[in-house]
Amino acid sequence: MTVPQHPDGMRYGAIIALACSAFVYFTAETLPVGLLPQISASLHVAPATVGLLVTVYAAFAAAGAVPLTSLTLKVPRHLLLILLVVAYVVSQALAAFAPNFGVLIAARVLTALAHGVFWSVMAPVSSRLGPRGQGGKASSLVLIGNTAGMVLGVPLATILGQTVGWRASYGVLAVAGAAATVGLILALPKMPPTPAQASATMRRQLDQARQVILSKPIFVVCCVTTCAVIGQYAVYTYTAPVVARAGGISGTELSLLLLGYGATGLAANVFVGRLVDRHPGAALAGCFGAVVLALVSLSLLHGQVVTWVAVLVWGAGFAAVPLILQQAALRLSPGRRDTASAVRQTAMQIGIAGGSLVGGAILAAGNVAWLAPFGAVVVAVFGVFAVLRPRVFPLTTDPALAPVTTEIEVIATRRT
Repeated sequence: MTVPQHPDGMRYGAIIALACSAFVYFTAETLPVGLLPQISASLHVAPATVGLLVTVYAAFAAAGAVPLTSLTLKVPRHLLLILLVVAYVVSQALAAFAPNFGVLIAARVLTALAHGVFWSVMAPVSSRLGPRGQGGKASSLVLIGNTAGMVLGVPLATILGQTVGWRASYGVLAVAGAAATVGLILALPKMPPTPAQASATMRRQLDQARQVILSKPIFVVCCVTTCAVIGQYAVYTYTAPVVARAGGISGTELSLLLLGYGATGLAANVFVGRLVDRHPGAALAGCFGAVVLALVSLSLLHGQVVTWVAVLVWGAGFAAVPLILQQAALRLSPGRRDTASAVRQTAMQIGIAGGSLVGGAILAAGNVAWLAPFGAVVVAVFGVFAVLRPRVFPLTTDPALAPVTTEIEVIATRRT
């Protein structure tokens, strides 16, 4: 049976299913940001220690992305994505019933290992769900699920955790993951491995990953990704103490603030999704500029209104950065898009781990006031670095010249 396809060439059913999967994965990844005080009190660990839930998650996602993606190249893409979301469901259920911090960390490790492969595979698959020249648009539609995790997932899970308990939040995420699994089963077209994937070996794939990393343009993308994300997550992981200091915001208002952060991010992601195929460099410069402006405001200005405005601008600025960097990696690696996606995903997770670790060290030293300035400086420096690399992040490109991936051939037949 032919997979329903919109007249404009977009496979919206598969896009929605992937967006829902991205939604649950992102919500789980960043959930400790909103529930840091509750988990700390319940499991009797320091807030900076709870931050390790983000650090450890990112570290294992980074470590596993390339080797696990290489090991699973022979698995049909549709089946692999389904299995990865099933693993997510199991890990969230384990977290919901974790008797201590060690078991909670173990549950996060399981999610993280699946996460690294999920995002590595999802990126090239999502860009393939649109017609030629609109891969960025298709990816931006899938990443609406990511942003929706900020808009609805994290804030609502935070409210639930504050009122019922943090375990309830993880339980609801397990149920949501099960629903996303059903969506993938029903909507994803068959994606059998290509001959190149079927004959791939672990050694060959790791060698290919090494070649991709050593490619100067991809190295630049990874460098910008890691360092900018370090600046972002040094602050974002500890949003609760940062906004409490800047604007006296906590409790339910913190949940509403996170909702606003995600809402402006969603709007920005939709807007930038229309630009990323034609004006990637300009879009990246604008996003980094907004992040720096917001973090400088949180550093120098105080008050509830100023904090709200700064956080809303911050959300709008950073939301589309992963999309722009992802599309740059795919554009620069025709024929190796799975590998390039895995390498960029690794770079991002290293940044998340490094940022949350540095932020935790700053917080543990009692210097919460230094979190936002640190983030602003790091993002500004590497934002300028990116702008000065027009071959990697050109101000204008011709989307009609975008390469068509040969790694994933989407066969337009529904799974039976």
